[in-house]
Amino acid sequence: MLGIPDPAKEAAAKEAEGKAIGSACRHAMRAIEDCYTLNPKAQKSAVYTGWREMDEYMRENKLEGVAPVVPRPEPKKAKKDDEEEASAPPKKKASE
Repeated sequence: MLGIPDPAKEAAAKEAEGKAIGSACRHAMRAIEDCYTLNPKAQKSAVYTGWREMDEYMRENKLEGVAPVVPRPEPKKAKKDDEEEASAPPKKKASE
């Protein structure tokens, strides 16, 4: 009521959000590593728990996942390497 944040409520909300993210990723047939990459701010333990619970539920009920529509993002490291190669001067041949 006073606007004072309650750490226990905030932790519970982050845990629930992480579980929801993990469940959604599993239902979308995404690997757990993709979930981590797409949701870097989410708690990894909560995402894993949600992913695992959804996996068990889907196996028990023989449910198929839904193919994701959003493509997996490219890793930032590979993108930087491409930019560095493009901006670097051309390499000289050994015969020159």
